Amino acid sequence: MGQQDIEPIVRADHIYLDYAQGSIRGDRISAIVEDASFTIQRGEKFVIIGPSGCGKTTLLKAIGGFLQPLRGELLLKGQPIKKPGPDRAFVFQDFEQLFAWRTVIGNIVYALQAAKRVPKNEAIEKARHYLELVQVAAAADKYPHQLSGGMKQRAALARALALEPDILLMDEPFGALDAITRNQLQLELNEIWQRTGVTIVLVTHSIQEAVFLGTRVMVMSSSPAQIREIVDTSQAEEFGSQQFDALSKHLRSQLIHHETSPERIAQLSAVE
Repeated sequence: MGQQDIEPIVRADHIYLDYAQGSIRGDRISAIVEDASFTIQRGEKFVIIGPSGCGKTTLLKAIGGFLQPLRGELLLKGQPIKKPGPDRAFVFQDFEQLFAWRTVIGNIVYALQAAKRVPKNEAIEKARHYLELVQVAAAADKYPHQLSGGMKQRAALARALALEPDILLMDEPFGALDAITRNQLQLELNEIWQRTGVTIVLVTHSIQEAVFLGTRVMVMSSSPAQIREIVDTSQAEEFGSQQFDALSKHLRSQLIHHETSPERIAQLSAVE
């Protein structure tokens, strides 16, 4: 990738997040995520890991515009994030992200017309381009129920990419797939990123996935979550390399650090 922008695409400055909007009692805040500050540079793969329930998805939704900070500032390209928009596209873990009554290509064409008012012929051409990119063009005229889980995730990724968003927000996108399909899609996502340069923000429970996919990995503590560390993983390009194993070990130690409950330590030690 080229030199990073001086101005980050996302900037979080001491943000507090909770689903109960406005839950401030005097100076006391009941938050899921508290006092989080970080930046995301344009064109990087920024991965968020942490214990279950620590607020990873909450943070992703806030970047997507579905949740406002209780306190602090969350900026996209220098402007406060107020609402969702086609400049941020989501890919979820759930296989059933596509409209069941539309074909694969029909799902993408509909998204382009609804979100960006792209003329139909142009939308069809763009849809076919992104289906080729994610290697699912042969299934363009099939319906979601005719696809495997991996094919559904490829189609959902094509739909998100077709919007040509500034940021691709991915919440455990490969978590429900079998190991072989998951590894293949991880490789393909890296190739797609290299070809498109899209900024990716990805939530995962897998340390190995975080190290392999991320250029930087943000480690969060248990809820109420704070940022424990942001680790540069950009040089860990191969599974099983010495650097890959060292970074995986370091991230695992950061997840376990200061967790005093034996049950919690056992849970975190079991994380991939």
